[in-house]
Amino acid sequence: MAGTGAHPLARAEQFVWLTARVLEQRRFAHLFLEGSADSVETALTAYRNEDGGYGHALEPDLRGPVSQPLHTAHALSVLDSIGRCDGLRVERVCRYLTDVSTREGALPALHPSQRGYPAAPFIPVVDDPPAQLLSTGPVVGLLHRNRVWHAWLFRATDFCWAAVDALEQSHPYEVEAAVAFLDGVPDRARAESAADRLGHMVREQRLVVLDAGRRDAYPVAPGYAPGEHHFPYDYARTPGSLARRWFSDGELESSLDHLAAEQREDGGWPVNWRQWAPGTALEGRPIVTLRALQTLRAYGRCPR
Repeated sequence: MAGTGAHPLARAEQFVWLTARVLEQRRFAHLFLEGSADSVETALTAYRNEDGGYGHALEPDLRGPVSQPLHTAHALSVLDSIGRCDGLRVERVCRYLTDVSTREGALPALHPSQRGYPAAPFIPVVDDPPAQLLSTGPVVGLLHRNRVWHAWLFRATDFCWAAVDALEQSHPYEVEAAVAFLDGVPDRARAESAADRLGHMVREQRLVVLDAGRRDAYPVAPGYAPGEHHFPYDYARTPGSLARRWFSDGELESSLDHLAAEQREDGGWPVNWRQWAPGTALEGRPIVTLRALQTLRAYGRCPR
């Protein structure tokens, strides 16, 4: 077994085998051990419902079997990571997205079907939830980036543009969703212009920690957990992201140093959002660990 003196990737591997769900185990194997994409898709299929959406606590903060937009967005990100965001599998997803969209043609954060099942208290269940950039932006950006064409995308794309253009005050997760949209949307000139404006807003409103050694000097967004800060790598997950230009080389490298140092002795990375049930942290940490490893690898900090 790999100890604390072992290579960070070897330590992360032991953490995944020890704690992760089958899906995250197979994702790790695919990403770092030449495992097959078929095995990842097989594991993901266990979370799919007959309505074309995904449920069964795929996103750990929402429990129960019912399909939800956040579960389905998570599933799309998994399919994207294995190069299978296409064909009949995505057609089914788009039909589900159409069925659960609001009057604006976009996605609520939480569909009322969650009522009666456990869910994080910071994601309230309401009867007529509004459409949100938070839930719609990443899905629209990912589908565009994969050159998916479906009728659902037309109104959802318009909604995202209007939401991004209207942003004057925001919080980190909403900005992340806006970046995910802008990184995939076809109108690149408009996306670059919008991203430049968002970058100025992020810095002016201090929505990013630029000095990890002084993180307590940066505000935490209302409703976030104590210490739930965001760093340059949270916005610019890859060097090709439009958010990369928001930060100097020194700022980005310093944040990546911080990310690498956040690996715990057990090999995993911590969850920094609010914890409300024991199982959610246990299931969330392998997901966060995979995300950290992918980010470090995108910047040449982690071997393939």
